[in-house]
Amino acid sequence: MVFSSILAMLFIGAVAGWLSGKIMEGRGFGLFGNIIVGVVGAFLAGTIFPALGFAVGGGVFSSIIFATLGAVILLFLIGLVRRG
Repeated sequence: MVFSSILAMLFIGAVAGWLSGKIMEGRGFGLFGNIIVGVVGAFLAGTIFPALGFAVGGGVFSSIIFATLGAVILLFLIGLVRRG
């Protein structure tokens, strides 16, 4: 993995984490927490969605959408675990 791809992953993770924090209102974890949630959400979405048959074209915009959806799902699951 080259340095530019790591920066792109962190950027997409940060944007996805911020968006998921806004969508889920009040379930964000701050800047670094949101980056981690966004990166993990991107991994989650990249693993689950293609297995379910959902795919969008390549590019930054589609990566942010996938990562945001994965991060929202992750925040929802974390919220369920915290309550239980």
